[in-house]
Amino acid sequence: MAAVFLKSIILQTIRTENNCLRRCLGKYIVQKMALAQLPLPASVPRLSYLIHAKAFSTVEDSQHERKKRKNNETDFSNIGRKISERIIHVFDEKGNDLGNMHRADVIRLMDERDLRLVKRKPSTDPPEYQLMTGTQIHQERLRLREREKARPKTGPTLTKELIFSSNIGQHDLDTKSKQIQQWIEKKYKVQVTIKKAKNAEEPENKMEELFNQILQTMPGIATFSSRPQPVKGGKAVICVLRHLSEKEEIAYRQSQETQEGNPLNKENGNDKKSDILHQ
Repeated sequence: MAAVFLKSIILQTIRTENNCLRRCLGKYIVQKMALAQLPLPASVPRLSYLIHAKAFSTVEDSQHERKKRKNNETDFSNIGRKISERIIHVFDEKGNDLGNMHRADVIRLMDERDLRLVKRKPSTDPPEYQLMTGTQIHQERLRLREREKARPKTGPTLTKELIFSSNIGQHDLDTKSKQIQQWIEKKYKVQVTIKKAKNAEEPENKMEELFNQILQTMPGIATFSSRPQPVKGGKAVICVLRHLSEKEEIAYRQSQETQEGNPLNKENGNDKKSDILHQ
């Protein structure tokens, strides 16, 4: 009897568990089917549309092209056959004025003479162009590059400093002078300090003579920004050297030309040169 009762309880428990599993699985399957039948959210196609539109957008490309075209206008380069204007004013490779020409005639002239076309004054009406050879374009680029390097840079002038003793040897003094000249040519100011040698009997003007000797190695290049003056109770002498100004360079060249043209001035040549360098 007990065995029959236990068997019935086990069967009822199995049926209950099967019903629970069937209900759970049924709910899961219904949810999956409902999700599969729902339409995609509206935001998804809108996002893909925006991405698609951005991929084919020409705003960034137009800005890049304008920037590139602006750089090309300021650069000295061959424009090839891409002449945007119908009528242009043309100069030949020798600088002769050919007047206004149709772009088709200019292209034909380029082919006949194997020339390149560069812009001279694109802002004029009609714009000015010049025919040039490849060698002429290369030389002009080099000239513009050198002029750009020679252009003075804005900002405060930097100062270099050099210190040595008054008992310096001639070889070391020549080396120091070359270093100073390199700085001066780069538009630096150079502060030079000469310390009086210890336990050495030297003339009182020994250190000033060293300054003059350094300056005389750079004729037409450098002069005193501040003349030598004693510091630290006379234990050292300091001065500042700088590059000649444009007016001083012109005056120096004129004095040199005058001395070369008039033999009578050669006797006093050293004195005049010294006066310019010590301005």
